[in-house]
Amino acid sequence: MASGEAAPAEAPPRVPSPAPAAAAAAAAVVAPAAPSKYSSRVVLRTVLERSDGGLGLVGEKLVVGGWVKSSREEKKEAPAAPAPAPPVQDKVFGAEHKDVSCVELFQTRIPIFRSIMKIFGGGGHPTRQRIEAAGAKPMPVPSPLPPPPPPSVAFLQISDGSCVATLLVEVDSSLASPSLLLPTGTCLLVEGTLKKPETQGKHTVELKAENILHIGMVDQDSYILSKKRLPLDALRNSLQFRPRTTTVASVMRIRNALTFATHLFFHDNGFLNVQVPIITSTDDEGSSQKFHLVVLPGLTDSKRDQTVVKGSDGVSVEAIKAAAREKSKLVEELKRTDSNREALVAALQDLKKTDGLASQLEAQEKLKRGTPMNAEEMKFFEDFFPNKTYLTASGRLHLESYACALGQVYSFGPRFQADRSESHKEAAEMWMVEVEIAFSELEDVMKCAENFLKFSCKWIMDNCAEDFQFVAKRIDKACIDRLQSILSKPSVKITYREAVGALKKATDNKEMKIEEGGALTAAHLSYLADEIHKSPVIVYNYPKEVKPFYVRQNDDGETVAAFDMVLPKVGRLLTGSQSEERIDLLSKRMKDRGVPQEQYEWYMDLRRHGTVKHSGFSVGFDLMVLFATGLTDVRDVIPFPRSFGKADC
Repeated sequence: MASGEAAPAEAPPRVPSPAPAAAAAAAAVVAPAAPSKYSSRVVLRTVLERSDGGLGLVGEKLVVGGWVKSSREEKKEAPAAPAPAPPVQDKVFGAEHKDVSCVELFQTRIPIFRSIMKIFGGGGHPTRQRIEAAGAKPMPVPSPLPPPPPPSVAFLQISDGSCVATLLVEVDSSLASPSLLLPTGTCLLVEGTLKKPETQGKHTVELKAENILHIGMVDQDSYILSKKRLPLDALRNSLQFRPRTTTVASVMRIRNALTFATHLFFHDNGFLNVQVPIITSTDDEGSSQKFHLVVLPGLTDSKRDQTVVKGSDGVSVEAIKAAAREKSKLVEELKRTDSNREALVAALQDLKKTDGLASQLEAQEKLKRGTPMNAEEMKFFEDFFPNKTYLTASGRLHLESYACALGQVYSFGPRFQADRSESHKEAAEMWMVEVEIAFSELEDVMKCAENFLKFSCKWIMDNCAEDFQFVAKRIDKACIDRLQSILSKPSVKITYREAVGALKKATDNKEMKIEEGGALTAAHLSYLADEIHKSPVIVYNYPKEVKPFYVRQNDDGETVAAFDMVLPKVGRLLTGSQSEERIDLLSKRMKDRGVPQEQYEWYMDLRRHGTVKHSGFSVGFDLMVLFATGLTDVRDVIPFPRSFGKADC
């Protein structure tokens, strides 16, 4: 018996064993809701995504936790007044009256007692008369206490992020004030019993709260999710809270399923996972939009970091020095007035930072001109690494090293590109799935890429059904059909020349104009998938001028063994190639492209010692999530997106 599960009061009667399938279904209905392994609470998904919607758990006591998505309060009806009692005979005075209390009876007899006292006491109240004669003020009558709030019941829809559905929780005001519970975003940990709702609605079961274990209150004035239906672009300014929205939570669960599917596919097909370096001295793709790594000691202040980035992009040393002179004047003025000590301290710190930046830029210019620097300048500007280093844009070259020893390898991690454009399909940090297979050629790796895509689509459809129902309702009605089309249709495979020919026929669209030998832009590729073929398209055998130096040259001497996979709506999702294993041809390509061979001696060694044909591909993982969910901006499917000017949390 599971820990914490109550023993039954008596053994149930024996029944014949059902068939295996029926037994499994029955077990799914009657199995108790078990708490999380690492928490006392029951995960809502285990209750709400049961085949019976949780009805089989009615009567069970649970502990659940989550955040309030919506709420309402209902006042309880006032208790009915008791029926009046029949009149009784007053034995003292002989009058019939209603059943009254002793106090009420005494108050009704006060005038009689007063008359008696006047006869025997001389009339009046001497003590009271003396007080009034002295002009003393009577004691103030205390104001009545405000009536207690009427009893009520709070109905809260809470979510713990495990599923789309919410659990309705009923909390009596005797347990906690509704003003604490009702605000959107309030965190609750509640113990109670599951029951059927009294009125028919969207909830199959609800929880009758019996004990409130925790309340995490929110400030509605500053909590962004207090507003209803915020657009996704507004949520990007509050990355810490946007996972609490149903949309972002669904996207993250789909992303999680795609992550699991990625590892599962390669594990089941005999691949080994290899972590490639994030810091690298190679430029795999030949891109100039790289993040260069430079050690600048002492730069710990965030504002100074931002100034350095801006200064290194074109601000002259003279401009920085002019700014330093202005700041120096401000410091001198503050010293003379001596009116604001805090402002003087801040100005001195600012001046010190500006002087430091000017020194750095001056040293940087000396390095560019080859001007010798003194020992202090060299120490200040000394790099951590002896050669130029970057944040990696691709790990394909490093994976080749392990593929040539382990056979089949893949990597899954972040890749970086210093792109300042406002593209909806690119960010400074994006995750990539990269694959390398030894003893394989272009056809082999194209087949692997297509199988990986189909496997991933089927996995998320089978394991994220509830989330896709929500996505189809709120984001993109065609998302499920688009995924099913990947499973039902093979990709259209065309050569680069065939693609150019098809685009040339699109004479009504000037943007689709292209000349033989030119690169296919994102617009060209999307047009092929969205308008011409209306299905996934694989374009292969590109001109050697438009692909990286390491791609294998075909026998025609003009094209290389490279391919792109393009999907409707999202565009180019995947790119791959067969690598050049012939050292003489590789050396020639590097020389023709101006690639410094001395930086790639380790890579050339793979051709010198035990060379082998090998191929691989790279998948834009974030673009896969974009394709699956139907969203249009990649920043909405990345947990913490990094783009030009945006890295706030």
